Amino acid sequence: MKKTLLVSVLVAMLAGCSSSPSPSLNQYSEYTGGQTLGDATSLYWYTERLTKPFSAADYVNMNDYGWYKSNYRWSGGTLREFVREGVQNELDSGSVNYRIHVRFNKDGEAIYQQYRRNGKVLPIKRAQLENYQREADLLVDRVKEQDSDGLELIQGHWNGQTLETCSGIEFSKIKFEQSLPDFVVQRLAEVESYVAFLGSTRLTGAKVEQLLMLSDGSTDCIKRPVLITE
Repeated sequence: MKKTLLVSVLVAMLAGCSSSPSPSLNQYSEYTGGQTLGDATSLYWYTERLTKPFSAADYVNMNDYGWYKSNYRWSGGTLREFVREGVQNELDSGSVNYRIHVRFNKDGEAIYQQYRRNGKVLPIKRAQLENYQREADLLVDRVKEQDSDGLELIQGHWNGQTLETCSGIEFSKIKFEQSLPDFVVQRLAEVESYVAFLGSTRLTGAKVEQLLMLSDGSTDCIKRPVLITE
């Protein structure tokens, strides 16, 4: 949800972990989001410039199957660069480290591609390249849809009574819109935890629409991945 330059300093502080776009003099707007589908939980970060895609990132935890993080960069509304690295857990070969780097031209054709898997360089199939482009589009669509519903990615640490977000803002009033299993409710009541959720914040408290991640309190907040350097 867009904020104007007249918004108070306090409300601006609340946006530290949020998707609420913050227009700057360069007209950049920042969004965040997330979702859980099957075994995969995704955290999203997205930046627009002049209402067009500029850059994005994701962090995806697939539980026993591994994890990955990605960066996306656009130019002129077209995806121009994609980098992903992560770990894939396989029954036969164990943990496999991989890194993918692709650059596209203005027509969406791959002009540079490198796929390293446990140190070996392998080809990338055309269908997979097209899938990366679709994933970028879906990330943008999903984050913008969530933002239109007033939702954002919020991370922080919960001690059973108070939520301290990544930006250091504390909330003592938390409302869960989602029904949670009894063991999760008990854990939240008794154990200091790191939490990531899709929801919203107000001066009076935070609302949890969907709990995305729950871990022990020593877990650090997940920062936006940076894999593409200018």
